[in-house]
Amino acid sequence: MITDPKAFFTKGCGRCDRFDTPACSAMVWGAGLAALRQLCLDAGLEETAKWGHPVYMHAGRNIAILGAFRGDFRLTFFNAALMKDPQGVLERQGPNTQNPGMIRFEQAAQVADKAPIITAYLAEAMGYAEAGLKPPKVETTLDLPDELVEALDGDPELAEAFHALTPGRQKSYVINLNGAKKPETRRSRIAAFRGKILAGKGATER
Repeated sequence: MITDPKAFFTKGCGRCDRFDTPACSAMVWGAGLAALRQLCLDAGLEETAKWGHPVYMHAGRNIAILGAFRGDFRLTFFNAALMKDPQGVLERQGPNTQNPGMIRFEQAAQVADKAPIITAYLAEAMGYAEAGLKPPKVETTLDLPDELVEALDGDPELAEAFHALTPGRQKSYVINLNGAKKPETRRSRIAAFRGKILAGKGATER
């Protein structure tokens, strides 16, 4: 993955084999991403690279991250639960995302159209960072699939490792397993995940 944020705009994130090729999504959406980058820089945000993507910071806090996909490119706000979204432009990243915090673009020209809104939302997020505000923690109880409960009951080492995972990593396994329709598929996935769980990793981590 890239460690210099500027490299994202000339080569991509480095997370797949399309890196540094014309097929890279960062290249396909280059004009739109460059426009978003300029809005972030004009707002006075500090540019850095995290997780292979440009991240914009203020007052020591992550404010927003840029992303490029095959079908669109995005500006996503951290601490989305704080955002008021008076213009109704924020979307959820997926069905398991609690709060809408993403602005999605399917054409580069849409960035210019939404520039005043983006600038206002960046200023709002920067204000929260300056004030040290964070969204309240939402305690959720995971409903573990029966097959996972059985596996944990029969494997004390696995159970200890799973319960030591962060809530987000635990949730990643629950989401993955719930995506399987058949019990035998869930059991095979649990067996395949065992090494990751013991290593303290989430379902999508390498």
